[in-house]
Amino acid sequence: MLKILLAVSILSGLMAAGCSTHYYQVTDPESGKTYYTNNVDRVWQGGALNFEDVQSGTSVTLQNSEVKELSEGEFMSRLALNQPSRATVKAHYLNDEF
Repeated sequence: MLKILLAVSILSGLMAAGCSTHYYQVTDPESGKTYYTNNVDRVWQGGALNFEDVQSGTSVTLQNSEVKELSEGEFMSRLALNQPSRATVKAHYLNDEF
């Protein structure tokens, strides 16, 4: 019985580790723009990188990029730091020409 309980515990731990979420910071070295994502896909033609930017919700493909894996805490704090303030958003929309 103890062996079965131990085996179930180990398998549960492995499954939880395998299903954990990963967090990435992706930087475009040409523009300096930084993106944040939970999933990075390599596009094998030319080695491009495809991912969904969590801030804008858009799909991004970069030919040249720098990828850094982050902890959940780093990811969340960097997202919070990169959110534009209400004053910045308001000024941006006031300056737009329609």
